[in-house]
Amino acid sequence: MTHSSQSISPLRRRMIDDMSLRKLKPGTQTAYLRAVVKLTRYLRRSPDSATSEDLRQFQLHLATSSVSSKTINATITALRFFFEVTLDDHQIMHKMSTVHEPRKLPVIFDPDEVKRLLEAATTIKYKAALATAYGAGLRASEVTHLKVSDIDSQRMLIHVEQGKGSKDRNAMLSPTLLTLLRQWWRIARAEGSMLRGGWLFPGRNPVNPLSTRQLNRAFHAAATAAGLDKPANLHSLRHSFATHLLEQRVDIRVIQVLLGHQKLETTAHYSHVAATTVRDTHSPLDALSLELPA
Repeated sequence: MTHSSQSISPLRRRMIDDMSLRKLKPGTQTAYLRAVVKLTRYLRRSPDSATSEDLRQFQLHLATSSVSSKTINATITALRFFFEVTLDDHQIMHKMSTVHEPRKLPVIFDPDEVKRLLEAATTIKYKAALATAYGAGLRASEVTHLKVSDIDSQRMLIHVEQGKGSKDRNAMLSPTLLTLLRQWWRIARAEGSMLRGGWLFPGRNPVNPLSTRQLNRAFHAAATAAGLDKPANLHSLRHSFATHLLEQRVDIRVIQVLLGHQKLETTAHYSHVAATTVRDTHSPLDALSLELPA
């Protein structure tokens, strides 16, 4: 699914233009287009000819095809954009409704498990990247898109550009993490695998960042090597970061800012937390006594 196809239809082009006007992220645009393609394949005709009953039957098809509630809801969101924005039809979606998603408790590692996982990372690059996910509470995409210039060792902050919700924020930079990142930086520069002013965690081609898929593979490889059998994923490091801070009795409002959450009902409570508060909060990574490369 690319936007550069020369055989692109006028309808698809209009939807792409609508998404671009609203500055939707490339990943969101791709997901929205895929949802419309999915509907088109189900209908076997152009999606702009769909009726409200067609859409109701399409949702029934998804629900009976073992599609997750999360995927169904994402599909409905994409189709709502297509019909209400691109086609300017605000009535056709009335028979489609989002599905309740049971809220599951996140999988959490205890500090010893985090230490074992980080020590089991196969390379210094992956160890540093996974430690960044835990030590600063970052999402996978936020870790992989960090640049060397985002590490502010003077103020002990990590600048996260365009995180979830297209918001910039400051995350904490712990002394232990800074030491590990400096070790990785020296090794990467000596190897020629990191460009000056480039990505903090480059991919195989240093022009490109490490992919989230590669980082997820590194996480699962380390978890397996460490003998951790919890049904965890890379996001579990972020959950663990927040939980361990709560256990340290860090103010929930500070944690909200560190995580970059943007819930409307809580935004006002966290907007006044200054960078000094972020800097003065100790990362749980520092309590691990992590073995660092010489």
